[in-house]
Amino acid sequence: MRADRLLSLLLLLQNRGRMTAPELAAELEVSVRTVYRDIEALGASGVPVHADRGPAGGYRLMDGYRTRLTGLTDTEADSLFLAGTPGPAQDLGLGADLAAARLKLQAALPAALADRARRLEGRFHLDATAWFRDADPVPHLARIARAVRDQRVLVVGYRRWNGEERTGRALHPLGLVLKGGIWYLVAAAAAAPADDDSDTPVRTYRVSRFRDVDTAPEGFARPPGFDLAAYWEESARRLSDAIHHQTALVRLSPRGRRLLPMQFGAAGTRALADAEPVDPAAPDGWVLVRLSVEAQSVAVGDLLRLGTEAEVIGPPELRRALADTVAALAERYR
Repeated sequence: MRADRLLSLLLLLQNRGRMTAPELAAELEVSVRTVYRDIEALGASGVPVHADRGPAGGYRLMDGYRTRLTGLTDTEADSLFLAGTPGPAQDLGLGADLAAARLKLQAALPAALADRARRLEGRFHLDATAWFRDADPVPHLARIARAVRDQRVLVVGYRRWNGEERTGRALHPLGLVLKGGIWYLVAAAAAAPADDDSDTPVRTYRVSRFRDVDTAPEGFARPPGFDLAAYWEESARRLSDAIHHQTALVRLSPRGRRLLPMQFGAAGTRALADAEPVDPAAPDGWVLVRLSVEAQSVAVGDLLRLGTEAEVIGPPELRRALADTVAALAERYR
């Protein structure tokens, strides 16, 4: 552990030039006293570290000195695909490895390219979490990620969407997906349970619903030709088709047109692309859209979020359900 820290200290000085002890301590997440000891250790090992006194002082390497100790470890290499998303890297247990890998990459670059990389780093930021929603608690994510990387069987307890608890299920973890700030595990059941009548060999599990996770000693063979990205794209398409199986005819005010994409996402945007004027001669700007919606019980709540800026014209049963809900609300708040 200390050897890794000493290397990180050396690379920080090489990449950034003069740094004070408090700055180094903040980067390495150690005390200033530990930095002093590590500087002494570097000097004793032959690294030419100079200490400059005064208000503009700090530690720096002798001019022209560069280390070639930039070989990446396995986990550091694994972390590179998360270089733009430090939050998810931390969730997966790769935060420290990502930081070390980035230092080594910067150290291997020529000075001009390293300066450009540092400038760009401060100009782009990826935030994968959705607005107005706390991130799911995922205490087992790092263990699951290790099982995915090492191709090890997982034995899990899981709470299904309907509240049913499943325990002792063995899974072959094939990949992890981060979607809208939510982590999902794509896995195949090691053996289908007796009460499982599904013929789907691979399923998607929400990581926050895992109650306990143990890594089994044995490994497993991945399905030949399995493509995580292709599976996820097809799975997302099937889910969208299953959820949005009804079309509502909706009359929208000008403000309702602005609200629709915010409330219904891509479905709202697609509906607006084919919007028709309610009455081309009318000056009020209301339009008619055909909007893909979920089951009626969900669609009622979703459409009510548009308030008085929308009117559902059809289908008749959805319009009646909305009218009944509004009447019940009016009675409650009378």
